[in-house]
Amino acid sequence: MRTSNIFAAILSLTALTLAGCMSAGSASSSGRGGEVVGVGGGRSFKEPAPFGMTMIKRGFLKMGIDQQDTLWGKQTPVKEISVDGFWMDETEVSNSKYKQFVYWVRDSIIRERLADPSYGGDDSYKITEDKNGDPVTPHLDWKKSIPRKPNEDEQRAIESVYVTNPVTGERMLDASQMNYRYEVYDYTTAALRRNRLVPEERNLNTDVVVDPNEVVMISKDTAYIDDEGRIIRETINRPLTGPWDFLNTYIINVYPDTTCWVNDFRNSENEIYLRNYFSNPTYNDYPVVGVSWEQANAFCAWRTDYLLKGLGPEARYVQRYRLPTEAEWEYAARGKDGTEFPWENESVKSGDGCFYANFKPDKGNYTKDGNLITSKVGIYSANTNGLFDMAGNVAEWTSTIYTEAGVDAMNDLNPQLEYKAAKEDPYRLKKKSVRGGSWKDPESYIRSAWRSWEYQNQPRSYIGFRCVRSIATSSSAKQKATKKK
Repeated sequence: MRTSNIFAAILSLTALTLAGCMSAGSASSSGRGGEVVGVGGGRSFKEPAPFGMTMIKRGFLKMGIDQQDTLWGKQTPVKEISVDGFWMDETEVSNSKYKQFVYWVRDSIIRERLADPSYGGDDSYKITEDKNGDPVTPHLDWKKSIPRKPNEDEQRAIESVYVTNPVTGERMLDASQMNYRYEVYDYTTAALRRNRLVPEERNLNTDVVVDPNEVVMISKDTAYIDDEGRIIRETINRPLTGPWDFLNTYIINVYPDTTCWVNDFRNSENEIYLRNYFSNPTYNDYPVVGVSWEQANAFCAWRTDYLLKGLGPEARYVQRYRLPTEAEWEYAARGKDGTEFPWENESVKSGDGCFYANFKPDKGNYTKDGNLITSKVGIYSANTNGLFDMAGNVAEWTSTIYTEAGVDAMNDLNPQLEYKAAKEDPYRLKKKSVRGGSWKDPESYIRSAWRSWEYQNQPRSYIGFRCVRSIATSSSAKQKATKKK
């Protein structure tokens, strides 16, 4: 299956950015009397609010909790940190939104097969030249619809993504085929001085004699599908040769693991959730679960690609969708006043006895808060940042690796610990931080500072996610004088 190349989009957007900068004003402009007055022209980009997201302005947070209590059981790292502004999904990603991703993958496979001579053989589903008639890399034409009244060959192409249960006769989407391929250029690794292509640029210390024949080793992720249809994922270690060494390729099966409802709860009658939670429209507005950290990242990549295709020239400024860092998540969850819970009250319910979140209020009593499992996203009140369900409902993946040291091992500016675990790495290196607690967790687990983890390839019935996007233009604000009392 071929998908749109995010890297190609990024390269073209970078070129547009440079072109935009060059046209903003003339470098030869001069002020009166030969004074340097700066380059004029150009218009500041005002980023429109992304649909379903709210702006979290830059700010300061004392991350963690100073005073530990018996509910926590262990010390939580504490550190004063600052984060830049970002957009964050108001709610957890729902089944409905994730289905759009799955159906896009399904439809891309169908279109590929409609163009394949072995099936439909209709090459009009592929764009092979631009409007000027010049050849381009063949890619799918999404403006051409999948036929509603297909002929025999077209029907065969459409039916090829479905399977029938040989025992029950049930027709269903073939989850094993729902593979999404995407590429991400690692700007950060490419920017490291040790990875400069010109040896003389790797060390600015003039007392050091640079070895022009020094071999710089890099690691890059790659993936392909073998002849038997299996996804083969590898981390390649090789000498640095050029900028393509920082392009990472991933192929991820994106269909949620609906069996998590059975595997997470042994000796429970949860077949109804296994069969209905993702497929039944009744649960469309419930948070998607059974999605691993790897699948959540694939959704972010697809959402970025989907957005860029719908934007005009302003796309060059827009940042990629991604999972929040652990620090960003806690900062957003605590709200504008940095409270212990995403609400101002220190209790988990109001004076009227209404709970503020979907969690497990009592031992064995899941229904005390009005829910048994997950609840619809956004039915509890938002915090002061306008975010819903930052406590309970489902716990949420972050982009940060999990270590006991936590924030202590991070910088105090936009803190993050990131590690791209290779397939052959020990399993313990594949732990990712999970935040917020879930519908099955007690009160202590839904505090904003509570830290938990899960392995990056492990789907759970109580873990979902939401996306963030760095604000494109993070400008300074004029300081306001504070009045003395």
